[in-house]
Amino acid sequence: MTKPLIGITGRRWPASRLAEFLPRSFFTAEFDLHFVDYPKAIAKAGGIPVQLTRDAPVAECLARLDGVVISGGADIDPSTYGAEPDANLGDLEPDRDEWELAVVAEAMRIDLPLLGICRGAQLIHVHLGGTLIQHLELDEGDGHPRFDEPRNTRCHTVHFVPGTLAHTLYGNEIAVNSLHHQALAAPIDAHMVSGRAPDGVIEAIEIPNKQVFAVQWHPEGLFDQVDPSLSWLVQTSAAYNDTRADK
Repeated sequence: MTKPLIGITGRRWPASRLAEFLPRSFFTAEFDLHFVDYPKAIAKAGGIPVQLTRDAPVAECLARLDGVVISGGADIDPSTYGAEPDANLGDLEPDRDEWELAVVAEAMRIDLPLLGICRGAQLIHVHLGGTLIQHLELDEGDGHPRFDEPRNTRCHTVHFVPGTLAHTLYGNEIAVNSLHHQALAAPIDAHMVSGRAPDGVIEAIEIPNKQVFAVQWHPEGLFDQVDPSLSWLVQTSAAYNDTRADK
């Protein structure tokens, strides 16, 4: 199997957020921020990870990739899905929203294998016309969110719908981490939902007959194994590469 080239989106911050580490002359600069867990996990699954910059034209960039990950991060601007902001809304990065929505749209247009993680799942959902629950209250039991624990702590289960890709990958259920205070509201198409937490929160979505899968947890942060979602992305991306090479 040819190792597929898989792009990973990330954040962009003003350098002033690192004021204590930089001289003032750099405060107006910007830097791209990528959590290393993502490329490490993709490499471990057998892919070649590439951290993407929004300065590259989206269509030209994706034309050279075999797969793409929309990663986690800041809350999505509620205006993107026609809602008023909740009082508990976190940091917004509207430029990132615009860029990643363009990435999602182009990936779907060319049927590029696409994996959404946490915010990435929410963004795919919004692209498809869905809305978000803007805030989940802290659950003191086995629920959402669990920001007070290590990111590899498996704190609740997800139950999967038989006959879905998620069920093929995971079986009936899996224990996952929970690092999100927002969640997917009811989808446009109920058939897209392939996994839920015990409290009803949507944890996995997919598009039948499309190479699109998205999870609400952080598989790249579960270090004890290669998560099946990442294995799926690498294998599907390798097949995409082979198909393209045959043309």
